[in-house]
Amino acid sequence: MLIQIFSLILQFATGLVAGTCLLRLYMHLLRINLSARAGNPLAPFVFAVTNWIVLPVRGFVPSLGRMDTGSLVAAYAVLLAKHALLWLMAGATAHWLSLVTQAGFELISVALSSLMWLVIGYAVMSWFNTSSDVRYFLSQLVEPLLRPIRRVLPQMGGVDLSPIALLLLLQIGDIVLHGVQAQVLF
Repeated sequence: MLIQIFSLILQFATGLVAGTCLLRLYMHLLRINLSARAGNPLAPFVFAVTNWIVLPVRGFVPSLGRMDTGSLVAAYAVLLAKHALLWLMAGATAHWLSLVTQAGFELISVALSSLMWLVIGYAVMSWFNTSSDVRYFLSQLVEPLLRPIRRVLPQMGGVDLSPIALLLLLQIGDIVLHGVQAQVLF
């Protein structure tokens, strides 16, 4: 029972840190201003959760163009550390290559689930006719993903179905990812 509780807490903490590192990477890719003074309501949270690992990693991992590889490597390192710790707790029965592979698959899974949550937040905020910094921020993150879908999928009766289509595509991606993971690891 204690191992399950520890595993749950570890899963939550590493998912939060890795997901926030990936959010930081995504915001850099989209050139979203990471300053709280510029109206980014999540910037202080993103920096508080990720600076401790991203800044040291940036010291030896250079950025590739607009891609903040320090955030990507930090997210992967957090997930790899989680898998290594669980591996040690289980009695070290898995091969180290399996750990590296599992952490890679989980990184993609965290990215997909984080995008799903962003889309859900965006859709919920769109139901209310309010102007807020959070709504603007979510719009900056989700709109680039919805534009290509909107070109293909027209509005039906004034209802924008593109967030639902994007959620469906993300869930299909997650199913495919788990299928590939099962084939590779087993």
